[in-house]
Amino acid sequence: MSADPVFASGRSTVWGLFAQQVRRQPDAVAIDHMGKTATYAELADRARRLAQVFSDLGAGRGDRIAILSENCPEYIEAELAAAMTGVILACQNWRLAVPELQHCIRLVEPKALLVSPSNVSKQQALDLKELPTIEIGAELDPLIAAAQPADPDPLVDPEDGLVILYTSGTTGLPKGAVISQRAMIARMAVCRMDTDWRADDAFIAWAPMFHMASTDQQLNCLMSGGTVVVIDGMQSDPIIDALERYRTGHFIMIPGAIEPFLARVAERGCRPVGVGVVGAMADLVPRQQILDLIEVVGAPYCNTFGATETGMPPCSLAMIQRGETDFSLSKRQSSLCEIRVVDDEGNEVPDGQPGEMAVRGPTVFSGYWNAPETNAKDFRGGWFRMGDLFRRNADATYDFVDRAKYMIKSGGENVYPAEIERVLLADPRIAEAVVVKAKDDRWSEVPVAFVASDDAGLTEEDVMNLCRANLAGYKRPREVRFIGVDDFPRSTSGKVQRHEMEPWV
Repeated sequence: MSADPVFASGRSTVWGLFAQQVRRQPDAVAIDHMGKTATYAELADRARRLAQVFSDLGAGRGDRIAILSENCPEYIEAELAAAMTGVILACQNWRLAVPELQHCIRLVEPKALLVSPSNVSKQQALDLKELPTIEIGAELDPLIAAAQPADPDPLVDPEDGLVILYTSGTTGLPKGAVISQRAMIARMAVCRMDTDWRADDAFIAWAPMFHMASTDQQLNCLMSGGTVVVIDGMQSDPIIDALERYRTGHFIMIPGAIEPFLARVAERGCRPVGVGVVGAMADLVPRQQILDLIEVVGAPYCNTFGATETGMPPCSLAMIQRGETDFSLSKRQSSLCEIRVVDDEGNEVPDGQPGEMAVRGPTVFSGYWNAPETNAKDFRGGWFRMGDLFRRNADATYDFVDRAKYMIKSGGENVYPAEIERVLLADPRIAEAVVVKAKDDRWSEVPVAFVASDDAGLTEEDVMNLCRANLAGYKRPREVRFIGVDDFPRSTSGKVQRHEMEPWV
């Protein structure tokens, strides 16, 4: 990057935009966590001190710090400390089993690991003895208090990575998607352009902060002057309290969370101050739940199609309005992106014909960490191939067709069968294993495993125990069915025809 001041003047960063809000309204509430608040000035001071802690650990621009924690204010402090120093925060999914988590941490080679008290036992089970580990709270607070506030690194560039968020892959191992500061700022801009999110609106961060659903929007909120309400998971009462206290820009609701939320609202009621938009992934939510949620919060439902790698683009502009009972699930193109529907060679397909969604624009991530072959394949031709099949309609809307890379969407989480099959096939008692998706009233889709074994003593419980030891809870099969090896439907090349097995569940 050129040192010419003409070029430097275009290099806004996440920290720079947040710092403008600190200067504008130092006494405004930045974080509300269980009734305890922190002002913008207090949050900035803590983040600057934590940045010095990172430096003392030997972490500078481009280095990684890993964090294994449920939602807490320190998570946001760590993201801001990374933003001002150029450190990349590798956000670990605490739901993962120990082998999966160990892979994710080793992949990014962090300088240190921040771990919450509730995850210390999982951290201790990892074979990472050489990695410095700091417990959030008991160990981290004294370090922050003793540190001098650091100054922002003037060399930090918008193209520098800010966070690594993990996404499952067809190879069966999670991949680390690098989200740059440029992409995070652009995601904020798209949200403001495409939804009714006002400058000082709050964001209720109840979804896991290792997920784009919270990380993208909480940084959006703090770069704009709003309040982030920190809630650890789907807790209906604190969420309702927040809705009744703050006007909320985008109230995230995902499959699996809507039903218990609506049940609690039916018991105690809810009078929101105001909501810009609500929801996500309308394709995976029962229509009646969408209609009920719209009525409860008094806001349109956001018919999204985005990804960790792209943010809300490419197709999250469509809104399902109040009173619209016979609504379409067709998607509308988001702002600040270009999209194409292409064949395997990258040629655009005609309207009405299925093809793979390809996207480019400032919200797109910077590639997967340490995965050059995957990046070369997924970014061929200068467009990011999403692995999802769409059909473009004559009215310029888009209909989701299927997943080019077979994936199960369970309660908002991506589950690839290859991850489960890898675990099953590693057991010598299992000769063949195929996982398919089954419809589920609560989670939308769940995995079901078909297993062939030469060991007559192998039971469903044995298979479940194998999965419990190696997979996160949401990835584990809800059912195991035993069939013969010859019963798997196969193509002429011997490949199992997974789609032919779906009607079996």
